[in-house]
Amino acid sequence: MTVDPAEISAGAMYGLLTSVVIPRPIAFISTVSAAGRRNLAPFSYFNAISSAPPLIGVSFSDRGDDPKDTLRNIRETGEFVVNLVTESLLGPMARTAGEWPRATDEFEIAGLSAEPARRVRAPRVAESPIHLECRLHREIPLGNAQFVVGEILLAEIRDDTLTAGRVDPMKLQAVGRLSGELYSLMREVVASPRPRVSRATGEPAA
Repeated sequence: MTVDPAEISAGAMYGLLTSVVIPRPIAFISTVSAAGRRNLAPFSYFNAISSAPPLIGVSFSDRGDDPKDTLRNIRETGEFVVNLVTESLLGPMARTAGEWPRATDEFEIAGLSAEPARRVRAPRVAESPIHLECRLHREIPLGNAQFVVGEILLAEIRDDTLTAGRVDPMKLQAVGRLSGELYSLMREVVASPRPRVSRATGEPAA
């Protein structure tokens, strides 16, 4: 199959991208509005950008004057929390993905517990083992999306997900997003060492 983006709709292109770029990490984002209303929603156009300063990026579909509550709250407060999604959180996370009315508290819809963050006003999902407390770094319009860059002010990682000081993927059991209503689960991890070579000569490095 050959696909020319100029010959298909944006919706069809979205379907293609979400079935090709897989699995995708999920940013389960908790925010609070300037008026104090809580919001919780998942986004899978999400990834790490930089380590110094620590920056992550999340893409939101551009809905003009009717942005998603998450984006509106980030614009109002400049803060948000990314909560990692594990297998036990898959069902509750999926429930928060509905187009709920603006005043809805998705923590209640999902049956999840909100707990105070340490550096931002947005609450954290208590059931998630990893939280990234973020401050808005910048927002960049790109195509039919708004790309939000957040600076990580604090990362909280539950000790039982660690091995030798690093997050152990088999202990974390993170969920990845595929296309449509499909998700990937962590079942096996393999190692494939990269070559250690001299950049100058291409010879094996000592």
